[in-house]
Amino acid sequence: MMSEIPFENLLDSLLDKKTRLPPRYLDRLSDLDPTEIETLEKKWENIPLWRRQALMEDLEELGRADTLLSFEAVARKAIDDNDPKVRSVAIRILNEYEPKDLVPKYITILMKDNNADVRAEAALALGHFVYLGELEELPKGTQQEIETFLLKTIDDDQAKIVRRRALEAVSFSSREDVPALIHKSYDSGDKEWMVSAIFGMGRSADRRWNDDVMLMLEHKTPAIRAEAARAAGELEIKETVLELIELLDDIDDDVRSASIWSLSQIGGEGVRQSLERLLEQVEEYDEINLLEAALDNLAFTEDLELYSLFDFPGEEFNGDVSDLDVLETDEEFPYTNALNDDEEEFRD
Repeated sequence: MMSEIPFENLLDSLLDKKTRLPPRYLDRLSDLDPTEIETLEKKWENIPLWRRQALMEDLEELGRADTLLSFEAVARKAIDDNDPKVRSVAIRILNEYEPKDLVPKYITILMKDNNADVRAEAALALGHFVYLGELEELPKGTQQEIETFLLKTIDDDQAKIVRRRALEAVSFSSREDVPALIHKSYDSGDKEWMVSAIFGMGRSADRRWNDDVMLMLEHKTPAIRAEAARAAGELEIKETVLELIELLDDIDDDVRSASIWSLSQIGGEGVRQSLERLLEQVEEYDEINLLEAALDNLAFTEDLELYSLFDFPGEEFNGDVSDLDVLETDEEFPYTNALNDDEEEFRD
């Protein structure tokens, strides 16, 4: 068991510049107790830079693969590292844990960090809290403060990647001035800004963008097609099903992946057959996993569609289906985002 590895042994391995860190030691960094955290903090800067960078990337990948592991404590330390690559990965790891207490930290990073990639990661992280604010899971004042800094970043930051990420983050907001920002970026003619604008359209939950998203499914640039495919799923545009099925044969991997997942979000005639047929044909491990996850998500989508067909004359249906025997599930579907936002060419 990983808990049986003495923490001192793990630290010795991290500090050893000549010996490769045994992969089985990575699990030991999950759920550190307060004493271990304090010890790690004291030794952190003595760990070689190349190892800190590799360690954070390994922990990010491992955490995605096994959600029972928690590397939050390590990431909270690494977010203050003097290396921008380490800081960037730390923010991405922390995004999995909804650390509301770190909102002021993210804002400070967004406004003051000297590295554009780190500021961009902070902007994306803040977008999650804009979303929580829209769900009324965050104080309105906090949400408004976050949005103010994101809007300021769109206007003032010198790095294009940071301004784009700030737009993507604030796109969750229902503020009246956000659609105009999305529209401006969409009409800019700049392909990278168009990618961010379409990304924002998908996040907005606003049907006004349906026609624009549908049009971009045919764009000659793969990154724009991929983002349009994702947005079609987020907005659940049923009119795109046939075209998304056609995009399952697209020459670009990201376009195909986005189309797979969006079809699972929308559902409809021919979707299950198309995904199952594709699953029989593919051999690549990641694509098999994506298709299996998409089929699970499609089952969830189909269940929701079936529930929506129930008609209860004379009284309003309150959404409680506990007494219905039509469909039963043994467990709640664990929604997993099967797409990697960093895969497409304009989102590096």
